[in-house]
Amino acid sequence: MKRVHDCLVIPMTEPKPAAQTADNAESSGVAVLDRAFSLLAAFSATDAALTLTELSKRTGLYKSTVLRLLSALEHGGFIRKLADGQYAIGPQPLRLASIYQRSFQVGHVIEPILKQLSVATGETASFYVRHEDKRIALFRVEPSRAVRASVQIGQEYAVAQGASGKVLLAFSLPVAPEYQAIREQFWAVSYGERDPETASAAAPVFGVTGELQGALAISGPRARLAPPEAMYEACRHVLEAAREATMALGGLATHYAQSLERMTAESFDAPAAALVS
Repeated sequence: MKRVHDCLVIPMTEPKPAAQTADNAESSGVAVLDRAFSLLAAFSATDAALTLTELSKRTGLYKSTVLRLLSALEHGGFIRKLADGQYAIGPQPLRLASIYQRSFQVGHVIEPILKQLSVATGETASFYVRHEDKRIALFRVEPSRAVRASVQIGQEYAVAQGASGKVLLAFSLPVAPEYQAIREQFWAVSYGERDPETASAAAPVFGVTGELQGALAISGPRARLAPPEAMYEACRHVLEAAREATMALGGLATHYAQSLERMTAESFDAPAAALVS
């Protein structure tokens, strides 16, 4: 009979499956991208440049990590290092922004109409699109007058604030009950929501298949637009401009005519206006 000798078995560490290794690498890569995007997002519309310290503070990242990411972003053209050591946004975001604008394929129609609308009202005319819970100013024309509402192209604003945000919510699915009135009347107004000193009016723009393209709006000092007669005239101009844009894009304009017929100056009396502000 053969005797089986006891032996000491040393367990070997099994190699990680290739899929698991790939997943870890992918997760690491995603984390790096998230940090890089957080650096770009740290710049607000009013920031011409930021220091390394401020970028570290706003992102919660170590300075050493920020420096590594800034180097890569600078190489890609997304960040510029200035002579004083501060950092500013590079040229690449501008190139991507122009591609983003062109992807909507409405600029050739919207921009001339915004110019006409701004001249007719003497106020800032803008076109907004929705991105998740934000609204983005895609195009904007400002009047020459010194006191005016300022709108930044590409700036994200809360979609639940402002006349244009209400329009985007009213004509996006699912429709919340509080926006049903706006959906029926085809316009919305706002008094001091995003900025206490600003008021606005907006209407939807549709494409050839009836899909919402965005919201056309004018905004200006609340003191100028808040009086019922002034807001009535502003809203009429916006509806007419939105109708023109929709027709130029191949959409149906029936609802605009109906809305214009129903609209009266009394629609913008303080009690009624408060319901849609």
